[in-house]
Amino acid sequence: MSATTVRPPRSSTCSSRPASAWAFTVDCRPLAIPAFRRMWAASVICAVGGSFSVVAVPTQLFTVTGSSAAVGAAAGVSFAALVAAAVWSGALADVMDRRTMLLAADLGLALTYAALWLQAVLGGRSVPVLLVAVAFQGLTYGTVLTTTGATVPRLVPAELLPAANSLSSLVRYGGSVLGPMLAGVLVPVAGLGTLYLFDAVALLAVVWAVAMLPPLPPTPAAGTAKGGRGASAAGRTLAGFRYLAADRLPVAVLAVDLAAMVFGMPSALFPELARHVFGGTAGGGTETGLLYAAYPAGVFAAGLLSGTFTRARRHGAFVAGAAVAWGIAVVLVGLAAELWIALAALVLGGAVNFVLSTFRTTIIQAHTGDAVRGRVQGALTVVLVGGPQIANLLHGSAGAALHGFTSAPLHDTAGALSGPRIVICAGGLLTVVTVSAIAWAIPDLRRYIAPAPATAPGPVAGLTSPASPGDRVSPAPANRARAGRG
Repeated sequence: MSATTVRPPRSSTCSSRPASAWAFTVDCRPLAIPAFRRMWAASVICAVGGSFSVVAVPTQLFTVTGSSAAVGAAAGVSFAALVAAAVWSGALADVMDRRTMLLAADLGLALTYAALWLQAVLGGRSVPVLLVAVAFQGLTYGTVLTTTGATVPRLVPAELLPAANSLSSLVRYGGSVLGPMLAGVLVPVAGLGTLYLFDAVALLAVVWAVAMLPPLPPTPAAGTAKGGRGASAAGRTLAGFRYLAADRLPVAVLAVDLAAMVFGMPSALFPELARHVFGGTAGGGTETGLLYAAYPAGVFAAGLLSGTFTRARRHGAFVAGAAVAWGIAVVLVGLAAELWIALAALVLGGAVNFVLSTFRTTIIQAHTGDAVRGRVQGALTVVLVGGPQIANLLHGSAGAALHGFTSAPLHDTAGALSGPRIVICAGGLLTVVTVSAIAWAIPDLRRYIAPAPATAPGPVAGLTSPASPGDRVSPAPANRARAGRG
C-alpha cells in the first residue's frame, strides 16, 4: 500500500457545475477523494449506530445507583481522560504513523464498547467497572478526535479543507441528534447491553476505512523539528505549546472559539428559561425540548447549505464575523419575550456557529506545519471539549446566584429581565466584546486569506474576494502528502 497524490476531483454531481444550484447545497467535492470518502461514509454509520453509549452509560449508572452524582462523576472521569488523551496523542501523532494510531484507537474504542456490552450481559451492577470503562472510552475517543484532525490535511488538498470539515461536522451534529433519539427508542425494546453491542459493531466500519488508508508516517521535518522523534513525550508536548504560543494566528483562532463557547453557550439555563420565562411545565416539557433542539437544527441547516461559504478564502474574517454573529444571536435569546423569537435566534446561532467551526478547524489544519499538527490539534480538542463544560459551570453558577436577586421584576415594564435572561444577555455581549477585542489586537486573524488553489475548480460568483493591501495570504504548507487509494 503506497501513498499516491490526490488530484483535484475531475467531476462530480456536487462540483462539476459550481455555478449551478448544487453549489449552494452540501459541498461534497472532497468525496471524490477515495480515502476521505471511505472515512466519511464510515463516520456516517458510526455517528448514529456508534453513539448509543451517550445515552446507555448515564442510564445504566442512574439505574444502578439511583443518583445523578454517579452520572456526574462519570462525566468528570470521561472529560479528564479525553483531555489527557488529546494532549498525549497529539504529541505521538507528530512522530508516529497516524494510520497506525487511528487503527489502535478505533480498535480500542470498539473493545471498550464490547466490554460494556459484556458487563451489561453479566448483570452490570459494578460502578467501579463502569467508571473504568468510561475512562478507557475517553482515552480512546480523545485519541481518535485528535489524530483524525491531524490526518485529514494529509488526505485532502488545502482548498478542499473547508468542504471536508463541513461534511464531517454535518455528520457529527446529525449523529448527536439522531443517535440519542434512536437510543431512547431502543432502550426499552433491546436493552442497554444491545446498545453497547451496536456501538462496537458500528465502529468496525471505521476500522475498515482506516485500514484502507495508505501509511501516514511523520514527514521528514518531524525528525528535525524541536520536540521531534528524539524528545520525550513531555518534551514534545512542551515544544508544541511553545510553537502554538509563538504563532499569533492559531492563538487568536482558539481564543475566539473559546470565548464564543464559554461566554455564549447558554444551554445550562434552558430548563430555567423554559420554565420561568416561556411558561413551561416543571420538570421539563415541550418548551425545554424545543430550546435544546433549535441550536442543532440551525447547525444542520447550515451544513446542508455549506456550498454557500466553503469556497470563500477569507477564513479569518469568517471566524471573527461568525463569532460576533453568534454573540448577537445569544443576546436576542436573552431578550426574547416569546418562545418563537428565542428559537429563531438559536437556529441562527447554530448556523453561524457551523461556519465558525468549519473555518476554525480549517485554519488550524492548513496553517500549521505537519511536524507539529498533531500537538496543535490536541490543543484544539481540549478547547472543543473543555469549552462547553466551562460554559455550563459558568452559566449555571451565575444563573443560580441571580435567581433570588431577580425573582421579582427589575422594572415595572412588561417583559422585565429575569435571572437567566440577564446571564444569557451578558454572555452574548461578552462574546461580542471579547471577539472584537481579539480581532482588533491580532490583525493576523481578520486579514488571514487562504492560498488560492493551484487549479481552481471555479469559484462561485460573489463568494470569494480579492486580497487587499495588508491582508495575510497563508502560504500552502510544505511537504504535505495527500494520499488516497482508488
